[in-house]
This record gives sequence, C-alpha cells and structure tokens, in this order.
Amino acid sequence: MNSALTFTNINKLAIPALIAGIAEPVLSITDTAIVGNIPEKGLESLAAIGIVGAFLSMLIWILGQTRSAISAIISQYYGAGKLSEIQSLPAQAIAINVGISIVVLLVSLLFSREIFELLNASGEILERCIAYYEIRVWGFPLTLLVFAIMGIFQGLQNTVWPMLIAITGASLNIVLDFILVYGVSTWIPPMGLEGAAWASLIAQSAMAVMALWLLMTQTSVRLIPRWPLHPEFQRLIGMSLNLFVRTLSLNIALLFGVREATALGDQAIGAHTIAVNLWLFAAFFIDGYSAAGKILGGRFLGAGDYSSLWLLSKKITRYALWIALLLMLLGGVFYYPIGRMFSAETAVLNAFYSIFIIVLLGMPVNTIAFVFDGIFKGLGEMRYLRNVLLLATFLVFLPVLYAGKALNLGLYGIWIALTCWMLVRGGTLIWKFRRKFRPHLQNL
Repeated sequence: MNSALTFTNINKLAIPALIAGIAEPVLSITDTAIVGNIPEKGLESLAAIGIVGAFLSMLIWILGQTRSAISAIISQYYGAGKLSEIQSLPAQAIAINVGISIVVLLVSLLFSREIFELLNASGEILERCIAYYEIRVWGFPLTLLVFAIMGIFQGLQNTVWPMLIAITGASLNIVLDFILVYGVSTWIPPMGLEGAAWASLIAQSAMAVMALWLLMTQTSVRLIPRWPLHPEFQRLIGMSLNLFVRTLSLNIALLFGVREATALGDQAIGAHTIAVNLWLFAAFFIDGYSAAGKILGGRFLGAGDYSSLWLLSKKITRYALWIALLLMLLGGVFYYPIGRMFSAETAVLNAFYSIFIIVLLGMPVNTIAFVFDGIFKGLGEMRYLRNVLLLATFLVFLPVLYAGKALNLGLYGIWIALTCWMLVRGGTLIWKFRRKFRPHLQNL
C-alpha cells in the first residue's frame, strides 16, 4: 500500500484541514450566537446577520474557487515531481483573485440596499443588513487573498499553515465579538451588530497578514506577478470559471432557501439562520477529509497511480462517515441546549427544533457529496462538478422547494429540498468516479 494512504498520513492532512475549515463557520456561529442574544432588537439583528452572511458566503464561495484550482494544479505537479515548472503561476492566481474582489466590493457597496431588498429584507432588518454589510464587506478581498494562499499551501501538501492561520483568525474574532458587541465597562461602549462586523474585519486582516508572512518566509513562491502568463494559466482560469458557475448554482440554492425562509417571517428566518450555520459547521468539519482527498487525489493522478486513487476514495469516505455519525450523536444528545445557545426567543427555538432533526439525518448524505467534491477537485474535473450542481439545483432543489411551498410545508419544505439536493450531488459523483476509474484497475 502507498505510504501516503496510511491512517496517520491521511489524518495529518485531514485534521489540520478540518480545523482550518471550521474557522469560517465558527466565526459565523459566534456572530450568530452573540448577536442573537443582544438584549434589544436581538431578533432583528439575528435575521440581518443571517441574510448578510448568506450573501457574503455566496460571494466568497463563488469568487474563491481559484483556491481549489491552484491547489489541484500544484498537487498534480507535485505528484509528477515537476514543481519547479510552475513557479510563476501562484502570483498570477493571487493577482486575479484580489483584483476581481475589489471590483465586486465597490459595486456591491453601491447597490447594497437593492441587494438585500431582493432577499426580502425590509424595515428595521433591511437597515441593519446595510449597516452590518458596509463594514464586513471590506474583509472580502482579504478573505480571497487568504483563500488563494491556502490553496497554494494545500497544493504543496501542507495543511498545517492554513490551520494556524484559521485558528488565529477565529480566536481573535471570538474575543473581539464579546468586547465590541457587549462593550467593556466604560472603556469600550457596546456596539451591537456593528461591533460583530468590526470583529470579523479585524480578524480577517490578521489572517491576511499571517498568510502573506508565511508565504514569503516559508516558501519560494513569488508574490509579484510576471509576464508572460504561465502556460497553465489558461487551465487555471478554465477550472476557476467552471467552479464559478458551479458555486453560483450552489449559492442560488442557499439564497433561495434564505429568501423563502425570510418570506415566512422573522421567527422563520431566525430559525433558518441557526440551522444553516450548524449545517455549514458540520459541512466544513467533514470538509477536512474532502481537502485530504483533493490534495492526495491530485497527487496520485499526477503520478498515474490509479490503485492508490481508488483506495483513497474508500478510506476517506469511511473516515468522514465516522465523523458525521459522531456529529449526529452529539446533535441528538444536545438537541435543545444547542438551540438555546443562539436565541432566547421561544418562537425561534420552536421553529428551529422542528427542522434540526432533518439537518442531523442528512449528515451522512452530505458527507458523501463533500468527500467526492474534494476528490474531483483534486482530479481537475471541474466541468463535471459544474454540471452536477446545475442539475441538482435547477432540476431537483428548486422544483422540490416550490412544491414544498405549494403544499405549505414552511421550513420543512426548504430543508427537504436541501436534503434532496445533496442526495443527487453525492450519487452522481460516486457514479462518475466508479465509471471512470474502475477500468484503470482492471488494466493494472
């Protein structure tokens, strides 16, 4: 057996990636829990943070796909023993990421009111969305910069540095949340929702500085882009564009879920916000093994080692399913205390408890989809990933969502649609992987 496939080696990649992966949802969960317990207008602030969080997540996920593309290419060159041939590519990828993010930042600031009105925000919730977004959005280019650098590290088979960056940012954000949201005696006045936004922005700035420092001092990667464009730049852009479309369709599903929950009332969007944050937390928790699959999958493909690639898919899936079952168990044991962490509003909690069971039961299905998402990214199969998400979103999620709406299923309908969406994603990826790589095993 390939030494890279031992339990120890896989977990050396997966566990740091897991810790790094949960930093963003921990940041969002912390904001949600602290803001949801503000004494005055906590419900309005909770709804605002959910709506803005969904929109920002969409921007980050759509435009942050260069991370997966650069990671896949570097991993493949690593497996082939040709790293020296792509020295100029990372700087070009970083420049593209940051440049696009600045344009999006400026345009979205100009139309922030219209954006959140489209997401059904109105009145006090709309005003709070705008106030929160106008601070937090400045961290958007910093996040994309960090994502690109993390992709470089992952391609180099290093998940420890991304973990250290993520821990630093999440820890700083939690501390600053308490200080800035609630205030400290007479020294720092309570800033409420705006305080949570400033805490996130400062934490994102610290992560960007740390990522740049590690890249400059611990690797030979150049930061200044040079002409001409690297021969792999076209493939990088092609992979990124396919992932762009894929992630756009993914976020259409999530945003339509938020939109329909918002239309159901303040209590419903509050409950949906809590459920989505916990869903994302579990997703990024499991995503540590997805990252390991991406890193090793690209490496084995570059080396032409198909037997190791096949065994990798089995091992990664098994380890990730154990994690999912553990999360389900913990969610079942702490079913009611988990809800009370985020809100004291009885109506919000009752709505949340009614759908949390669906979130928990869907975790094994989600696990399969996330693991094979990672493996396919490492293989560079971005076009197929794009097509799967288009199919799952427009032919499965949206029809089921609106069928649930027609049947007056409320939040149940939204979460049933999300579960069907993930089932199609995972099933199609398994089918494609087996169809493509099983013949290679027979030829070995």
